[in-house]
Amino acid sequence: MRRTTRPAITMTDKHRKTMATTAETYHVPVLLKESVDGLDIRPGGTYVDVTFGGGGHSREILARLGPEGRLFGFDQDADAEANIVDDARFTFVRSNFRYLKNWMAYYGVESIDGLLADLGVSSHHFDDAARGFSFRFDAPLDMRMNKRDGMTAADVLNRYDEARLADVFYMYGELKNSRRLASAVAKARAAGPIGTTQDLMDATAALFKRERGKKDMAKMFQALRIEVNNEMGALKQMLAAATQLLRPGGRLSVITYHSLEDRIVKNFIRTGNAGGAAAQDFYGRTVSPLAAVNNKVVTPCESELEGNPRSRSAKLRIAEKRDDGE
Repeated sequence: MRRTTRPAITMTDKHRKTMATTAETYHVPVLLKESVDGLDIRPGGTYVDVTFGGGGHSREILARLGPEGRLFGFDQDADAEANIVDDARFTFVRSNFRYLKNWMAYYGVESIDGLLADLGVSSHHFDDAARGFSFRFDAPLDMRMNKRDGMTAADVLNRYDEARLADVFYMYGELKNSRRLASAVAKARAAGPIGTTQDLMDATAALFKRERGKKDMAKMFQALRIEVNNEMGALKQMLAAATQLLRPGGRLSVITYHSLEDRIVKNFIRTGNAGGAAAQDFYGRTVSPLAAVNNKVVTPCESELEGNPRSRSAKLRIAEKRDDGE
């Protein structure tokens, strides 16, 4: 990435006024203590929060850093800028975390001591009707995390052929009736473009069984969101970059919310790659640059589940860079 002079991000009085309320409601940080504990913070270390969001995890990391510590917070959504932390040790990066390696090179950072990722969609996105992330509201089918770039969910629904659309529903929503859903969408769009959440619900509602209808609808919306934002591809790129950037003994702390992304994280920790193909040494032992810190995933306790029901599917995995890791 070519180095250019970039103006510092400053906070207006209005920005500061809204930050106090927005940061608290934007996203309740999940497994806050457990995930930051997992980083084993060194006061003078360099850390990255690749899912800044409301800034909850970043604030906790900063509270444990000393004067010489550094924290970089990534978020591609412009709305997250309202939550920027006013701290000289903090640098906000308006970018998808897939470009982690490029941005660390831009800032002259050769290695990091830890990286935290909370892969869940912020409550802000689900609750902002205009973004189209939830079937609770009738809104344009956008679903882009970065509203400046890429196809919308409506584009996917109207442009993909039926077979490709079925693949999206099956791979990213794990929906067994993916072909029927794709057929229903194709039939509906023949009469007119599908542009809103209500259009999509009208086209597919008959295919969802009453007893688990809402869960399967959520999976359909999840599948579209993952496709629109290329979430699996971005996750693989970020994990590969993080593995390279971590110094020996550095920590990776990742919170996942569904089996697709959890499988990728688990594979990276176990084998050093997303596919899970394990390299072996002369003695047949698996060779990986990372070592799991917690062999059993960490999940929210009862009190957290009661206070934040959206945390119910969260799983935390923590890994450490081996001394001989590459």
